[in-house]
Amino acid sequence: MLDFTTITTAIDRFLHSALPDWAATLTECALVAVCVIAAYLVFAIVMIFMERKVCAAFQCRLGPTRVGFWGVLQVFADVFKMLIKEIIEIKDSDRILYNLAPFLVIMSSLITFSCLPFAEGLQVLDFNIGVFFIMAASSFGILGILLAGWSSSNKFSMIGAMRSGGQMISYELSMGLCILTLVVLSGTMQISEIVETQTRGWFIIRGHIPAIIAFIIYIIAGNAETNRAPFDLPEAESELTAGFHTEYSGMGFGLFYVAEFMNMFIISGIASTLFLGGWAPLYIPGLEGFNEAMCWIPGIVWFLGKTFFVIWLMMWIRWTFPRMRIDQVLVLEWKYLVPIGLLNLLIMTICVVMGWTF
Repeated sequence: MLDFTTITTAIDRFLHSALPDWAATLTECALVAVCVIAAYLVFAIVMIFMERKVCAAFQCRLGPTRVGFWGVLQVFADVFKMLIKEIIEIKDSDRILYNLAPFLVIMSSLITFSCLPFAEGLQVLDFNIGVFFIMAASSFGILGILLAGWSSSNKFSMIGAMRSGGQMISYELSMGLCILTLVVLSGTMQISEIVETQTRGWFIIRGHIPAIIAFIIYIIAGNAETNRAPFDLPEAESELTAGFHTEYSGMGFGLFYVAEFMNMFIISGIASTLFLGGWAPLYIPGLEGFNEAMCWIPGIVWFLGKTFFVIWLMMWIRWTFPRMRIDQVLVLEWKYLVPIGLLNLLIMTICVVMGWTF
């Protein structure tokens, strides 16, 4: 398979041969930052367009069709509209925290996005405690949501922020248990090694029943983490107008909007990395010719294909199930998902110790 390590190493050697070490390092950081932000924005545009078309398909509609061929320019028109909208200052808001909140949310999303392994050698951050870092980086986004609701001086925003805090903090526990289950199976917390281990079989197959249970719980918790239906209580328009970002306009609202879609991409990317092999191709023991043919497909194609499959599953859930009450949301987590996740973790540990995995 194509290994991007050779390309990045060649660029590094060229820059260090042409520039002083400090200038080469600074240039590399700038290039990486530009690439990450560009990829982030491109995927955000794709996600918004995909959401509208998938929603339309489930509701027997066509979705956007007028701006550009098949409506592909509708997202760009919306971005331009948002850029020229006036940013309204709320009279009684805490202006520092009010303006800081969207940046905390988008910063958390960007840092976590940088940890995704798009292909072999195509990963910005790869620590030996990568799984722990991803969980930590994704967790401080809730601070931005809480600050947005509290600083807006609006009762609807405050209620939405408190709902979001209770919901996201609760479901992070289930997500952590699912991720820990796969860490037990892989024996490492480094993302690149987790994917490398799956070149001889994806964990959702090798971990059999415990891995499948962990995947189902992860998808449910992922929907709750991104505040998507049926867990969209923090933004319930019929109750709270728009929840924690009711008082935001212009690009303040735009940052929340983009982060919500990209968080879904990140949740799906982590799922494809941990459960479906990331950039690793499909491997079937005994079919060496088939396995060799699968290796000709670039790793980035495998990763994006799996990620968008999980995204489609999450969109399917959103446009199928009705919104739950907040008490039902918390009962589902604490009475069902957490006990099942703990038991599943114990079963996976026993399977690994006894050698019952494939």
